[in-house]
Amino acid sequence: MDAQDIGRSLPDLLRDGLDVVFVGINPSTFSVLQGHYFARRTNRFWPCFSRSRLSHAARRRMGLERLEPVHDRMLLEDGFGFTDAVKRATARAADLTPSELALGVPSLLAKIERHRPKIACFHGITAYRQVHQVITGSKSQPGLGLQSLRIARTLLFIVPNPSPANAHYTPAEQTRWYDRLADCLAAMGN
Repeated sequence: MDAQDIGRSLPDLLRDGLDVVFVGINPSTFSVLQGHYFARRTNRFWPCFSRSRLSHAARRRMGLERLEPVHDRMLLEDGFGFTDAVKRATARAADLTPSELALGVPSLLAKIERHRPKIACFHGITAYRQVHQVITGSKSQPGLGLQSLRIARTLLFIVPNPSPANAHYTPAEQTRWYDRLADCLAAMGN
């Protein structure tokens, strides 16, 4: 990232009444330069999301087998949005300070309360942990899946972080988490 890119970020892709808002930790400098969420080819979001039942209707509408980063804005039509816990782009999420993550929570909560998606899906526990601490005052460790907390009427769901740096989960497991999110959405009557 050069000097003119400092301070740039990805815009929130949000609107009222979305089914799912994907919440990342923060945008990568590479994604900001490309202008799309999860733009690095090695990120598992797009291939795993594309294999999941969650994206079936969007892929059918667009006539695609696989969604790519260039489709992020188009997904608003299908009820999917994107935002980040922290809007500052970094080469790695580990470059963020704990205070930056904590300071990002009020803005993130306000976005979710304003737009009221059915589900806010956090990519990884790192971004969600700060939200959990602010809402509950507890430093307990949340797990993956549907959470017992809500933001206004929005359900909170955690899937593994799709970053290639997260080697704990295989692509097949990542896809299954998006399928579980699809099941959760279907149970809400969508």
